[in-house]
Amino acid sequence: MGAYKYLEEMWRKKQSDVMRFLARLRNWEFRQLPAVHRCSKPTRPDKARKVGYKAKQGYVIYRVRVRRGGRKRPVHKGQVYGKPVNQGITQLKPTRNLRSVAEERVGRKIGGLRILNSYWVNEDSTYKYYEVIMIDTAHNAIRNDARINWICNATHKHRELRGLTSAGRSGRGLRKRGHRRNGIIGGSASAAWKRRNTLKLRRYR
Repeated sequence: MGAYKYLEEMWRKKQSDVMRFLARLRNWEFRQLPAVHRCSKPTRPDKARKVGYKAKQGYVIYRVRVRRGGRKRPVHKGQVYGKPVNQGITQLKPTRNLRSVAEERVGRKIGGLRILNSYWVNEDSTYKYYEVIMIDTAHNAIRNDARINWICNATHKHRELRGLTSAGRSGRGLRKRGHRRNGIIGGSASAAWKRRNTLKLRRYR
């Protein structure tokens, strides 16, 4: 087994004494830092490489902090002036996951870089911490690398805001394979439903 395999096994056993101790220390350290800050290197090198990171010029890691919990409905005094079915306030969940929210925050703050992917690093009672892999598309090391220069195309500006990253696709319900994929053919469940339920009267039929 290579070194990355051992690292991967350590991160799998998060309840072990070593990992619990490290998590506690890291939590304290991350709490002192700004909500979005740059890291010198990934906390989880094995995971970072799995989701696309390379230790070369043009690749940047940012760590971002997101507050945990559901999404309270933003209405005045908890009053929804509508049908009783919509009167829930507190036990609602957002459509998008927190990793996608983290990517959005760092993407808005550092607009000159493109987001490739992200991964979980730590959490406590109040926050979840993610590390986001970002690409400098102006760097020649990126522009000349055929494996990654697809992200230099203008169509990949702010992928995170349009649900095109891994976390965003997950939130859109596109992580399906096999027969369950039939419900999302055409881009999404709503697109598939609309296509199947639209009456198409062609001119010559």
